[in-house]
Amino acid sequence: MVNAFSVLKSDRAAVGSWRFDQLIMTRSRDQLALSDTPFWFCLRTQPKQEHLAATTLRRQLQIPCFLPRLRFRKATARGAVWFVEAMFPGYLFAQFLYRLHHRRVEHSSGIQCIVHFGDYIATIDPDTVAALQQRAGEEEMVTIDPEIQVGQSVRIAEGPFQGLEALVTRLLPARERVRVLLEFLGRSVETEVSKPKILPVGNPRF
Repeated sequence: MVNAFSVLKSDRAAVGSWRFDQLIMTRSRDQLALSDTPFWFCLRTQPKQEHLAATTLRRQLQIPCFLPRLRFRKATARGAVWFVEAMFPGYLFAQFLYRLHHRRVEHSSGIQCIVHFGDYIATIDPDTVAALQQRAGEEEMVTIDPEIQVGQSVRIAEGPFQGLEALVTRLLPARERVRVLLEFLGRSVETEVSKPKILPVGNPRF
């Protein structure tokens, strides 16, 4: 069972989250079996199968799905690289009429189960889904690219100073560059770096 979903993150740290118990409402299986209202359900998928599961439900069962993803930069040996991953790894949202579709959904490719708590099924507040859909847009993707501020600690991801931590001392927006102060070979060095080549590692110190 899951206790919380990380919603937004930059590098390895979450920068915002909704707790799972704030996202859901529970309804009994008996109540859902008598209902003619389609609800949004949270589906647990097989590992790394979120996209496959959503595609299958959409194409074979014509069930509306929502699979929000995060796009963020992370330092690698090749420099700063953009990554895309599921906002809620191992889960997706789907809207359907429970009494007609729950068995086919649960046996669909890539689906492990409909999230439940005993005999109670987890349904998602439609306003929450709508808010997430508006934020993610048609591509169902939220890009996380925090604004760099003066006084912030950053890590240089490319170039001769790759891997070193530095302090932002000045923003040069016209040239998409920043001036940073770093320790190199035992002395303080101030240099200019292109913004795409740095990643934030802390809050502003000033």
